[in-house]
Amino acid sequence: MIQSAAAILKKEITQELRTKYALNTILAFTGASLLLILFTLRAQQMDPTPKSGLVWIIILFASMAGMTRSFVQEAEKKTWAFLQLHANATEVYLGKLIYNFLFLLILHLFTFFFYLIMMDLSIQSHLYFLCAIFFGAGGLSAITTLTSAMIAQADRKGALFSVLCIPLVVPLLLILTRVTRFALIEGPTADALNDLTALIGYCGVTITAGILLFDYIWDE
Repeated sequence: MIQSAAAILKKEITQELRTKYALNTILAFTGASLLLILFTLRAQQMDPTPKSGLVWIIILFASMAGMTRSFVQEAEKKTWAFLQLHANATEVYLGKLIYNFLFLLILHLFTFFFYLIMMDLSIQSHLYFLCAIFFGAGGLSAITTLTSAMIAQADRKGALFSVLCIPLVVPLLLILTRVTRFALIEGPTADALNDLTALIGYCGVTITAGILLFDYIWDE
């Protein structure tokens, strides 16, 4: 299973390095959003809570712009049946999930690097900051991977992806906003551990649900 998942991961990385479609789209969208927020919304003058949540809204829409093609490209290029012949559902899901996780991890690091500079913020808790980036990428990758598989063979993929993805992402964004506020502004408090635990739990639940439900999506 690990070997097959690694082969699918290698295929995804090779294909992205060849086309650079998702990478260019997401980086361009993120850069434009950061500049728009800086110059039009006067984000530096915002209260701490909007500051800590605004970055995740940017990341959410950037990920939705690029992660849609996780399984859509398999349907468009007629390689869906080929994958079904050479790998089972769990192997395909894990390979796609790891690729999306690594991709979103790079996006998070890129976005936060420039966001901290533009907003003149400093990290108050490195542990909470790293957990927000790591588990935020894990939760988002689990949701976008499963949702992309669900709408891959639909007619109106973009609209369906947004409709299905946003309700699942909203609880994650609320938790991430609180954890990020503790990491960048307030520092660890008595309530911070509860939010961190909720973030880890939500990430674990979405990944587990994806593994369990993907069998039905893949066979159909």
